[in-house]
Amino acid sequence: MATFPDWKEATHETVVHLSRLIQAQTVNPPGNELPAILIIKEILEREGFRSPQDFIIVESAPQRVNLIARLRGDASQRPLLLSGHVDVVPVEREKWSRDPFSGEVINGEVWGRGALDMKGFLAMYLQIFLQAHRTSLPLKRDLILAAIADEEAGFDHGSKFLVTHHRDLIDAEYGLTEGGAFTIPLGKIRLYAIQVAEKGVTWLKMTTKGKPGHGSLPQRDNAVLHLAKAIEQIRRADHLPVHITPTFRAMIAAAAKQARFPTSLLIRSLSLPVVVNLLLRFLDGQPKSILTALTTNTCTPTILQAGQKTNVIPAEAFAHLDCRRLPGQTPADVMREILTLTGDGVQLEQLDTSPGAAFPIDTPLYRLLEQETHKLDPDGIVIPMMMTGATDACVYREAGIIMYGFTPGRLPDGFPVLSLAHGHDERLPISFIESGLPTLWEVVRKFCVSE
Repeated sequence: MATFPDWKEATHETVVHLSRLIQAQTVNPPGNELPAILIIKEILEREGFRSPQDFIIVESAPQRVNLIARLRGDASQRPLLLSGHVDVVPVEREKWSRDPFSGEVINGEVWGRGALDMKGFLAMYLQIFLQAHRTSLPLKRDLILAAIADEEAGFDHGSKFLVTHHRDLIDAEYGLTEGGAFTIPLGKIRLYAIQVAEKGVTWLKMTTKGKPGHGSLPQRDNAVLHLAKAIEQIRRADHLPVHITPTFRAMIAAAAKQARFPTSLLIRSLSLPVVVNLLLRFLDGQPKSILTALTTNTCTPTILQAGQKTNVIPAEAFAHLDCRRLPGQTPADVMREILTLTGDGVQLEQLDTSPGAAFPIDTPLYRLLEQETHKLDPDGIVIPMMMTGATDACVYREAGIIMYGFTPGRLPDGFPVLSLAHGHDERLPISFIESGLPTLWEVVRKFCVSE
C-alpha cells in the first residue's frame, strides 16, 4: 500500500514551485508561455522523467507551448486529466502594493499575477502528480498532467490545439481544472461550489444607422442617439428573461438539502422562475449580479464607437456587447431576447462565440469530489455550480472529456477571493494549499488506484 505524503513538506515544495511560476512572466497577450513550461520540465526531469512516454512539449507557435506528462496505470480504466494553464492576464503595475511578478511570500501568502488564476492551482496539481510518482501508486487509470497555453485569450494555442492536433495526448474519461471547491463566504455560510457547467460566450456588435450631417443642425435621425436609446432600453429592462437550467435546479436542491427549515424551503423556492423574477426586482449589489448571471443570458455593453469628427453626425454608431448565455441557449436565442428590448432599429452581428458546457453530476467522480469536499469543511455547504464566466472545459468537452472545476482548499475568513482573480494584489494563502493538497490527493488516490 502506498505511503501518505508529508503534507508539511509537500506544501513547502508547492509554494516554491508557485513562486517560480509567478516569476515566469507569461502575460497573455502576447502569451510566451515557454519560461513557465521550462520550469515544469526541469522539475519533472529532476524527478526522473525523461522519455517522450513520460512527458512531451508541443509547440503551437513560437514561444506558445504546452507540456503533457503521464503516469501509466494498468489501463483497466480510462485516464484522469489534471489541466492547468500557465498564461495570465495583464497587470497595472502602479496599482499593485507589491511587484506582481515577484512570487514573494508575505504574511503567509504567495503574491503575484497568476497566484489564483491559475498557477497556484496548477502547482497543486503538479505536486499531486509528483506525489503519485514518488509513492508508486498502483494506478488503474493513467494520470495525465497538462500545463497549457492560451486559456486567457481564446484557447487557440492551448486546449484547442491539443484537442485538434494531439488528442491522443490528453484523451481521458474525466478531467479536473480550475473553478471550484474553494471557500466562498456568504454571510455566516461557507459555500464550496464544484463547477459542473459554464456559460457560453456570445460577443456581438450592435449597429444603428441614421442620417449623416453637420453637427450644427440637430436631427432626430441620429445614429448615436439611436444607439444610446437601444442601450438605455437594455438597461431599463434590468435583465433578460429568466431560464431555470438543470444545473441551477441541482444547485438549489443540494443547498436546500444541507440547510435547515425554514431556510431550506426558501432555497427550494428559487427553482420557480416567478420567485427569481421577484428577487431580481428587490436584490441589489453582488447578490443580484450573481443570481442574474446564474438564471439569465446576460448582455453587457463594453465598447462604444461613433464618428471621427466632433462637427460631423456619423451615419453609423456601434456598440460591442459581451453576452454570456446559459447552457442550452443559442446565440440566436440571445439575439432574439436583445431585439425584443431594442426593437428592429438595430443590427446585431456575431463577433465571437464559444459553446459553453454542462456536465453530469450522477458520476462516480462527482460523488467523490462532493464527499471529499465535505471532509475538507464538514460545516460548509457543497453544491454543483455553473461558472458565469468561461474556461476551456468547453473545449475538452468536444473531445468527450467530462470536466469538473475542482481546485479545493479552505480560505481564511475575510479573504477577498472573488475580487482578486484578474484583480490587483492577487495572492494565495499558503494555508489554502496546506488544506487543499490532502483533499486533491484523496480524490486522485481513490479514483485512480486499484484497491
